Amino acid sequence: MIDVTTQDRLRVLTIDRQEKANSLTREMLVALASQVEEAAVDPAIQALVLTGRGKVFSAGADLEAARAGLATDGVWERLSGAIADAPILTIAALNGTAAGGALGMVLACDLRVSVPGAKIFYPVMKLGFLPQPSDPERLAALVGPARAKLILMAGQKIPADEALAMGLLDRLADNPVDAARALAADALAAKRSHVAAIKEMIDD
Repeated sequence: MIDVTTQDRLRVLTIDRQEKANSLTREMLVALASQVEEAAVDPAIQALVLTGRGKVFSAGADLEAARAGLATDGVWERLSGAIADAPILTIAALNGTAAGGALGMVLACDLRVSVPGAKIFYPVMKLGFLPQPSDPERLAALVGPARAKLILMAGQKIPADEALAMGLLDRLADNPVDAARALAADALAAKRSHVAAIKEMIDD
């Protein structure tokens, strides 16, 4: 359910569970986290793209798994932390809507590209869950506290063009994976240590 391709120092992780709107099980989250952790220490990889197959990036947690405890499982933080800490360029290429806990990995990426028709929402208030611990801070850092509350507390679905205007997305593209590859070109051509050094200077 997680397809992995690596070419020219770029690793692409694709969520592929289209019949369930790419909703995530614990096994899928572990697989994603493991792949990111491997990429972080692999000297042959200098950029990472996260995307989905079909019309939805991810609907978030599989509902049955969420009710069984996945909603509060530490694997979400393992994944987003691995993405944020990876000393490479990380890009979320949204092929469609990103919802719920799936937004955590998107927020943890360095850059976010999306198809124009996508929506972004995180319905934790309505579902009775708390967001993953690091997600509100990352969201507020991108869009500000009030807009973070608009998403997390008012439960608003943010269209891609509005998300771009508020800084939640960085680019819109009909083919977000190709756009992500283009954005990664300089990082892929540089020394890995240079990529890591610049990322550390910005994030610190």
